[in-house]
Amino acid sequence: MDSQLTGEIKDRLSTANKIVIASHVRPDGDAIGSLLGLGLALRDAGKSVQMTLADGVPHSFKYLEGSQLIKKEPSGSYDTFITVDCADFKRTGKIFENFGQPDINIDHHKTNEKFGKLNLIEAEEVATAAILTNYLPAWGLKITQPIATALLTGLITDTLGFRTSNITPEALRQAATLMEAGVDMPDIYMRALVTKSFPAARYWGAGLSSLQSKHDMVWGTLTMKDRKAAGYGGNDDADLINMISSIEGNKVGMIFVEQNDNHVKISWRALKAGVDVSLVAKHYQGGGHAAAAGADIAGSLSEVQKDVLKKTRELLNL
Repeated sequence: MDSQLTGEIKDRLSTANKIVIASHVRPDGDAIGSLLGLGLALRDAGKSVQMTLADGVPHSFKYLEGSQLIKKEPSGSYDTFITVDCADFKRTGKIFENFGQPDINIDHHKTNEKFGKLNLIEAEEVATAAILTNYLPAWGLKITQPIATALLTGLITDTLGFRTSNITPEALRQAATLMEAGVDMPDIYMRALVTKSFPAARYWGAGLSSLQSKHDMVWGTLTMKDRKAAGYGGNDDADLINMISSIEGNKVGMIFVEQNDNHVKISWRALKAGVDVSLVAKHYQGGGHAAAAGADIAGSLSEVQKDVLKKTRELLNL
């Protein structure tokens, strides 16, 4: 723990009155958990806080207490701007293009561009929620049961239930600390990783039927047509990448998700220790860490997929 940086962030938070907190587009459990964890803690401390996600909260995370407070864009004045779980500023979305430099940038991705005035970047941590679990008390903020639930959601989702190769004893101690705040971990585990809606299950069916494997890579494809046929309301992969990550005999897992703006969202997962998929994501101006990374690439699904498969193989020596 960097005591000087910790003190600077504590001082900045103590003088803040109107705070805007943002995380990345197409938010995952760590983005939402970190946003809620920090946002609720600052609200409990008497601050005026706007929690914002350009794409809103996915249905699967609306059970989290405080999620109804998250808006798609901020309004009115603010004196402090914070980003959480964003490797680069553009990932916050177009609505923040003219917001200026964030006052505080908190993240765990090794590809973070340190775009804030104060940058708390700890790539060795398994999730941004893990960083907040460590630092909230040091900043004089309390971890209540709703805050602990949000943070543990971030820990569980970013580690696929403590199954990723970057799991450490410290991560398990963090989970224990959050459980001691009254969190029902089995319930969070089921909600975050196991339970699926009927449309999501149908969407998975389309993705699983598309699976291919070659050169130590396994990948699936989800088209706009698949999404419409399944009745799935999101623009993500419904966490199908977690299923793909469990397929044995490969070094890298991927999912290609066609978007409605001539873009393709790609998620990579390292299936073997020593494989760093962030190298590929960074090539496409994406971000992430060694075990998991993602990017949005302009182009048709067929063109993007052909190029990404080739580049993934080249950069990772597959």
